[in-house]
Amino acid sequence: MRFSDLLSMSVNNLRRRKLRTFLTVLGVLIGTASIVVMVSLGIGFNQLTMEQIASYGSLTEVSVYSSAGQGSGDNGKDPNYMTDDVIKQMERIGHVTGVSPILEVNVLMKQGIYEGNINLMGVSQAYLKNIPLKEGRLPEPGKQEIEMVIGNMVARNFYNPKSNNNNFYNDSSSIPDIDFMNRPLFAIFDMDAYYQAESGGSSDGKTPVKPPKKYLLSACGLVEGGVDEYNNYSYNVYVDIDALKTQLKHIFKKKPIPNQPTTKKGKPYNYFIYNQAIVQVDDMSNVSAVQKAITDMGYQANSNMEWLEQSQKQAKMVQALLGGIGAVSLFVAAIGIANTMMMSIYERTKEIGILKVLGCDMNNIRNMFLLESGFIGFLGGVTGITFSYGVSLLINKLVAGRFMSDMPGDLSRIPLWLSMTAIGFAVFVGMAAGFFPALRAMKLSPLAAIRND
Repeated sequence: MRFSDLLSMSVNNLRRRKLRTFLTVLGVLIGTASIVVMVSLGIGFNQLTMEQIASYGSLTEVSVYSSAGQGSGDNGKDPNYMTDDVIKQMERIGHVTGVSPILEVNVLMKQGIYEGNINLMGVSQAYLKNIPLKEGRLPEPGKQEIEMVIGNMVARNFYNPKSNNNNFYNDSSSIPDIDFMNRPLFAIFDMDAYYQAESGGSSDGKTPVKPPKKYLLSACGLVEGGVDEYNNYSYNVYVDIDALKTQLKHIFKKKPIPNQPTTKKGKPYNYFIYNQAIVQVDDMSNVSAVQKAITDMGYQANSNMEWLEQSQKQAKMVQALLGGIGAVSLFVAAIGIANTMMMSIYERTKEIGILKVLGCDMNNIRNMFLLESGFIGFLGGVTGITFSYGVSLLINKLVAGRFMSDMPGDLSRIPLWLSMTAIGFAVFVGMAAGFFPALRAMKLSPLAAIRND
């Protein structure tokens, strides 16, 4: 007997008992939808967590900090400073695609009546390319003059020193109107000298400290986002690290540079020492190994993968729990399929006997009942997936929109592989539920079946 004939007979048998078939398919529908919706919630929770962590920084970045202090070496030992030689060592670590040292300098910037303490960060061109811009461009490589990329929330750091209303962190409506792109800013790098001059202090107790020189800086770009939209680049001002080094050497000459360590005699080193470095890794799966290699070098290292791995473990537990709850419904549906097939055998005993007397192969009889149960599973799987998309849409529009408005993205997510897997699993459950009834049909005695009323 051909497969098409078996399929045609199976479909016709199901059509003759429409109500029973409908109720059995309904049970599979509910079971499939329960599993898909539950698993989709676990997938959505996992992806939302990943997206939220990724918004704080790349998942393939490792932040490296020096464990040495900013002063000279203690107990006669050389501090484990982060220098250009150390950066080169990190670049030779396996799976590292690039290392960007970060040189931080605190400066006082002024524009009009406003001033603000700004964290100026010198970074490499590779690091600058990762900064999303709202307008403007990135600093040009090899240029001697400092060009700034301004964080979208930097304006909150500015205030009017003659005003008492400077609560810009809590009241965004009163943030100073600083025109970064069209007006230059004055920057004071030697802040110690500035505050000593402001307070009337002196270096030798007699001669007043002269106010330090102001330097004119211009912005070339603004970080993407509004003054209330935080991201990883919001509160800093970014410049090319080589241009910053040139500027600092020109300003301080042989004097100690602020935030740079000195020797035991209080003299500056003849090279720059970095506060931090960002290591780029080729793949998320290699971040932990690279992080360990850097830690073994004696530096502190952390990454967003640490938080992500912990969150993924929790998400997998939640996903397994939700999937288990949904599987109970599908198990109940499998019992319904088995019951339907057993009832079908009892009602078609004479038909089975006639098929055997006519010489029908036992395997064909078994396959006919397996096809019927598998077709029930297929119908329930397809309609269950369709119903799942509707429930998922409802969850995302109503539940997630009301209780998770601060987290962009859908809570329930049904990828294509989940839909296909659910349909295949429903067919498998249907055929598994119909296996034992099919075996019983094979074992019926032909003569007893024909005599059955």
